[in-house]
Amino acid sequence: MDETLSGTDSTVLADTPLLGNRVDRFVWDGSRLTFDRNIIRLRALQQDAGQPPRGNHDGGVITFGPPDKKPKHQKLYIVVGDLGRRGWMQNLPCGPTPNCPGPTVPDDQFGGPEPDDAHLTGVILRLNDEGSTPKDNPLVRAGRKIGGEAGENIQKVFAYGIRNSFGLAFHPKGPLWDEQNGDDSFTELNQVKPGANLGWIQVMGPLERLDQFKAIETGQTNPAYFGLQQIRWPPTNIADSPREARRRMLDLPGSKYSDPEFSWKYEIAPAAVGFVDGRGLGKEYEGDMFVGAARTLLANGHLFHFDMKKNGKDVKVEDDRLEDRVADNLDKNEATESESLLIGTNFGVGTDIETGPNGNLFVVSLSNGEIYEIYRR
Repeated sequence: MDETLSGTDSTVLADTPLLGNRVDRFVWDGSRLTFDRNIIRLRALQQDAGQPPRGNHDGGVITFGPPDKKPKHQKLYIVVGDLGRRGWMQNLPCGPTPNCPGPTVPDDQFGGPEPDDAHLTGVILRLNDEGSTPKDNPLVRAGRKIGGEAGENIQKVFAYGIRNSFGLAFHPKGPLWDEQNGDDSFTELNQVKPGANLGWIQVMGPLERLDQFKAIETGQTNPAYFGLQQIRWPPTNIADSPREARRRMLDLPGSKYSDPEFSWKYEIAPAAVGFVDGRGLGKEYEGDMFVGAARTLLANGHLFHFDMKKNGKDVKVEDDRLEDRVADNLDKNEATESESLLIGTNFGVGTDIETGPNGNLFVVSLSNGEIYEIYRR
């Protein structure tokens, strides 16, 4: 929601010092839904001096988990895209400059690069259901040492280095997974462990594929798409070696960089991630992952299926071309090397995938205005 101090919507920056993403809590008593409290409110509008105006990479999925814990022990997980910010949570500890270590450069006219309330983006937050910070969060010690508003926000962070995500879900056995949309290169599927640094903006896709990441992003000739969303840290700044990219990342105490579990070389625009909970579709699908589409350019709305290991921590592949866990497709929204994973077409934009009480899988299609039920014949 974009909100002004008066409570009315506006797109005028002067009216709204910090247009924001927000999560609110409501209470349902069986017949009436009432507002209880605001959980979190963060800046969203990208109208930065000297930059293209944007309004994307916003807040996305919220979920409670992990499911193997009793409800009273589950936490609230919130994914927020980078919103075009170029600071700490985007692995730019000196801000939008290639010269780091070196002088700190403000992220924008509001300040930064520290993750205060105007710059806390590109993260998965982990909170108690009333909005407070759990004491066992992975970056609590790091945040306490930093102090101030930025330090308080870092304590809320479960993972960072996230570009843009429409999918966040727990496997029935407990692991948390997200999908990430690349710019032109490298769609990712990640198992998100506590304190995970998922690499953006220094890398998308496996670190060993950094040369391809840079080649694709710097090879974009359309000025509307060149620039990794914003132009103050252009793709020409991408490191020339995996070692250099890794050295540049922000390593907070309690964090750890990790490669994606699976990726596509070129962006295929996924959206919802969901898992089959139980044997409603048959034993062979129990615990498996399904991934929907954010756009309809591939198969009029693709639905991918991944066979999962029983513990939910990795995908299994049968196609020999996928042994490296990278589908080397030939262009954006093209499925070469992932044909064996494509299980459904014409689903439109799939924004949610859930197992229903009857054990069947349900896919919400925003563009088609439908909820599809997948069942065993």
